Amino acid sequence: MSNLWTLGNPKTAKGEAAGYLTAVLHLAPHTAGDGRRNVCPHASAECIALCLNTAGRGGIFKRGETTNVIQEARKRRTREYFAGRAAFGDRLIDDAQAVVRKAKREGLRVAFRLNGTSDLDWYRNDATLVGALADLGTLYDYTKDPRKAARVSDPIDYTLSWSGENALACDVHLRSGGRLAVVFGKVLPATFLGVPVVNGDEHDLTFLRPRGVVLGLKAKGRARKHVGPFVVRQ
Repeated sequence: MSNLWTLGNPKTAKGEAAGYLTAVLHLAPHTAGDGRRNVCPHASAECIALCLNTAGRGGIFKRGETTNVIQEARKRRTREYFAGRAAFGDRLIDDAQAVVRKAKREGLRVAFRLNGTSDLDWYRNDATLVGALADLGTLYDYTKDPRKAARVSDPIDYTLSWSGENALACDVHLRSGGRLAVVFGKVLPATFLGVPVVNGDEHDLTFLRPRGVVLGLKAKGRARKHVGPFVVRQ
């Protein structure tokens, strides 16, 4: 049985230079897991259409096919999660311990991202699970839920994500000292909403970034040619 955590994503691999092995849990986004249950309750229509679920190897399909082994693995994980959350959590911990052992062999610390292609509220759903993971490594996540992003006492370090439709919530979040992630066109601006923009593509370790800044992400995949509020073009 394969490890639930994904290692070696090109962006997360950049974190090794900062001393971290990053493990990401990828579920099938929105309702792609079973066609019914939604793991991205705060996603806008543009977010769903431009999801990084199909970026990189996840978007490589054989001619005439609409799925691949990566997509099917994400669907299996999602079905397993909904079939029994307690059992899924136990396996998640076991697999996380394997990641920690690997990191120790390589002289690295561990960072866990529970929502690689989802936006579940893991801490509200299972605080015990999140606490156990926090004992093993640093937890961080992106979210489009401004209420979750504002919970600085959680053991998960959150970064609020811009959708264009949540502009007011993003502005409030920044003014409150939060961190924001925004997808831009070809060039990252110096500032956005009056605060500095830093290059969020240098690595994925958002918890190493200061609060009160914008993490600028260049458009990737389908978003490169997209025109709409999800991708900010200045």
